Amino acid sequence: MPIEVKDVMGRVAIAVLADASFADIVAAMKRYAVGAVTVIDTDRRPVGVVSEDDLLLKEIDTVRHSVSMFETRQQRREHDKAAGITAAQLMTSPAITVTPGTGVREAARLMHERRIKQLPVVDPATGRIVGTLHQRDVLRVFTRPAAELEADIRAALPETGPFTVEIEAGVVKISGRVRWRSQVIALTEAVRDVEGVVDVVCEVVADKDDLVVVPPLL
Repeated sequence: MPIEVKDVMGRVAIAVLADASFADIVAAMKRYAVGAVTVIDTDRRPVGVVSEDDLLLKEIDTVRHSVSMFETRQQRREHDKAAGITAAQLMTSPAITVTPGTGVREAARLMHERRIKQLPVVDPATGRIVGTLHQRDVLRVFTRPAAELEADIRAALPETGPFTVEIEAGVVKISGRVRWRSQVIALTEAVRDVEGVVDVVCEVVADKDDLVVVPPLL
């Protein structure tokens, strides 16, 4: 079964209100040993995120002290953040969120594409924050018990087996025989999609090749 955010997320919602001071934000990051905090409104709905990068703009003199008519939109935004003193002024908005039912793979894709290290988890009905998903939580899928991982792998394999499955450090080695070469490719991709699989070494043999190679046009 696909692993969802609710299976690995942190149950503590690390957040501050929009009027929290710079010092309050730093204290929250230090207390929970995180690199970002969610900014919420009075109804506990995320409105933005303040990261260490946002706070560090205070120390970048070239951003804080130089103003130019040729500034880009990004430079103007960084200049405003450098002058900010509350979470509302420092945050990046809107907040990128996931729900407890979001797949871990989808959450990992969001983190990678948006270059963020944590995501607020919100209740899909109310929009209120219920937890926080960190990068380290996502990486927990690669430390699943071998028996649990093998069960999911075998569920992804066709019933034409038998297949031999060996797992070492998340790398899955599969041996067996199928009728068509296209089945070898399909089962390899199916196993690769199982959460917790680092790589697949496929030694499955096909009796017949049904993949026709079309010659290039002259």
